[in-house]
Amino acid sequence: MTDDRPEVLFVCVHNAGRSQMAAALLAHHGGDRVVVRSAGTAPADTINPAVVEVMAEMGIDLHASGAHPKRLEDAAVQASDVVITMGCGDNCPFYPGTRYLDWALADPAGQGVDAVRPIRDQIDVLVQDLLRELLPD
Repeated sequence: MTDDRPEVLFVCVHNAGRSQMAAALLAHHGGDRVVVRSAGTAPADTINPAVVEVMAEMGIDLHASGAHPKRLEDAAVQASDVVITMGCGDNCPFYPGTRYLDWALADPAGQGVDAVRPIRDQIDVLVQDLLRELLPD
């Protein structure tokens, strides 16, 4: 039996905010029906604390799930059916045959919880739309 689950990679510069929220939300909503990865072109040392807090408000514990900033590797891009970029511009590698989407989202870096909540909510809407597209019932 082959694994035909869609594979999605979320990429932002530091892999400490937007891409972490998107990956956690897709894993939360999609469960084991999707393979989810996230990475950054210049990963930070830790996930943005405001991001951790707003995700906890939704019952998603980024620390317990083992989430941490990771460097973008070509293999992750090649393995993905969809690569969603969030502000990394030309630093994201391109492979023919891979579908790319760019989500224009505010950067939560240096922002407080009140500023990060609407970014989380916008990502949640985009993730749920993507999930309906990838897994039509």
